Amino acid sequence: MKYSFRKDNDWLLIVTTFLLAGFGLLMVFSSSYVQAIDDYNTPYFFIKRQLMWFVLAGIAFFFFMHFPYRLYRKLSPFIIIGSVIVLILVLIPQLGVNINGAQRWIKVGPINVQPSEFVKIGMIIYLAQVYSQKQAYIDQFIKGVLPPLVLVGIIFGLIMMQPDLGTATSILLVTLLLVFFSGAKWRHLIGLGTLGASMFVLLAISAPYRLERLTSYWDPFADPYDTGHQLIQSYIAISHGGFSGTGLGQSVQKLLYLPEPHTDFILAIISEELGLFGVLYVFVCHMIILFKGVTIGTRCKNPFGSLLAFGIVFQIAIQVVFNIGAVTGLLPITGIPLPLVSNGGSSLLITLVSLAILANISRNNIRQRRQNAGSEEQLSA
Repeated sequence: MKYSFRKDNDWLLIVTTFLLAGFGLLMVFSSSYVQAIDDYNTPYFFIKRQLMWFVLAGIAFFFFMHFPYRLYRKLSPFIIIGSVIVLILVLIPQLGVNINGAQRWIKVGPINVQPSEFVKIGMIIYLAQVYSQKQAYIDQFIKGVLPPLVLVGIIFGLIMMQPDLGTATSILLVTLLLVFFSGAKWRHLIGLGTLGASMFVLLAISAPYRLERLTSYWDPFADPYDTGHQLIQSYIAISHGGFSGTGLGQSVQKLLYLPEPHTDFILAIISEELGLFGVLYVFVCHMIILFKGVTIGTRCKNPFGSLLAFGIVFQIAIQVVFNIGAVTGLLPITGIPLPLVSNGGSSLLITLVSLAILANISRNNIRQRRQNAGSEEQLSA
């Protein structure tokens, strides 16, 4: 057992995950204490909640890291049914919590839980399970590719009713990637990609506030006191930090200039306080996680495990791209948090659980390779 514990765990993945999450805790406190004092008369309001979630997520990580990932195949129907139910519950006025015009949370005691974060991993498990069973006829669109997409469409519609275009879009992108890794034909992928892009454009221009986000992304200085304000303040934070940063805790933009500096735009505060070094730290950690995830998915001989690994790591990668793109003005602001770094309990919990599942797949890969090596030695003997 001692040997297994030391040799079977993917320590690079585990250590990188917790180094980044720990760094996130530090930056959540640094970026939030001014707003916490202004809103709640205590500098510790946000960090206390995030620390509570971190402890819970850490316990969950080590549980799910040892939970056999193959069992998710049997649990998949219950997971997807539960996903649909919670997305319906959040839309009920008596249960859902409306914050800034969006009804995305359910109040559980003193905390708000965002069901769409749980649905992300639920959808990945469901799609990995279904498409791993359709390998023999995945080249047939009607029989192989299409059936799971009906449920994806339902989930997409329920999330858009919150509304949350960023999360809904990330789920569509992960779905397209899983269809690709399942071995679907290119013409099916191109057709689905075109349909998805058309839906995104239609939804983006159908609501005035979404259209405003697009126009502010193209030219934030056209409305610097309203739709372009947050992005302009992000630019100021990044330019203020420069190469070496102003020093930990020394941000000016968190002094109520940059809205919500501890959530979606925490990278701007990291850039301001720690400069290029802080941004590179976040980037390198996420790149290690991406590299490990792709390697684990490639080495896994089980189709379900392979698709599950790809789905998890690319879901995280898409969120990173969306967040960095929004903070730098390269992409529209979608409200997607920076995984493992931004304030947000539901996001932190699900990201750590997802990476725990990835670590479990890696453990199985390592054990399988060791068993195969042992069998080859016996045969050669």
